[in-house]
Amino acid sequence: MSTQVTSRASFILADNPGIMTLDGTNTWILREPGASRSVVVDPGPDLAEHIDAVVAAAGEVALVLFTHHHWDHTDALASIVGATGAPTRALSPEHTRAAEPLRDGETIEVDGLRIDVVAAPGHTRDSMAFVLPQDGALLSGDTVLGRGTTVVAHPDGALGPYLDSLRRFRSLVTDGHVGTILPGHGPVIDDPAAVLDFYLAHREERLEQVRAARAAGARTARQVVETVYADVDPVLWDAAEASVRAQLEHLDEA
Repeated sequence: MSTQVTSRASFILADNPGIMTLDGTNTWILREPGASRSVVVDPGPDLAEHIDAVVAAAGEVALVLFTHHHWDHTDALASIVGATGAPTRALSPEHTRAAEPLRDGETIEVDGLRIDVVAAPGHTRDSMAFVLPQDGALLSGDTVLGRGTTVVAHPDGALGPYLDSLRRFRSLVTDGHVGTILPGHGPVIDDPAAVLDFYLAHREERLEQVRAARAAGARTARQVVETVYADVDPVLWDAAEASVRAQLEHLDEA
């Protein structure tokens, strides 16, 4: 059963909870009020019950969109295409079927529904976001989560582009285009300005900690992790190490 969040957006939560996926993947269903066709964003893991629920809630699917290539967003590609016959679009041709890859700045229209495409590299190099201007809502994928912060893991993730994407999101909020963030995982964000400011401040704080760890003698990414992420559950240290590699790359490029 889907949960309605805005006039045009509802979601179905996939049953794939975990440390990295939080409560599970949010599969978003977008539809103009009164229209019969919908757009599905991130059909998620390939779980039969989840796909059945998405298809039941979505009805006739005109298009499937992907925010990025991670398995918990894309594994159901073949199943959703098989169930709906809909074309799919992502930045990567690998996840695009019977359509063209997504382009930054383009507008998609389906039966009166408008979706503005926003490139958001950083979490992954192919990350995209979608704005519903009629609802003032931003589908952030994993660039911004409903709870906690996002891993930017080297080499696919890159911190410089990620910070630029956060600043782009912040400008959309400042300019009055976005008042709600609909994330790929976790609850809906109703105060996006505060969350984005926290994300930016958190990244700057981590960078300062990495600089300090280096100055104190840390030479490898793992040594930095053991200092900077000492308060983090060690089960997350491998992910933290990939994040530190992205931070070190960013500092070396500055």
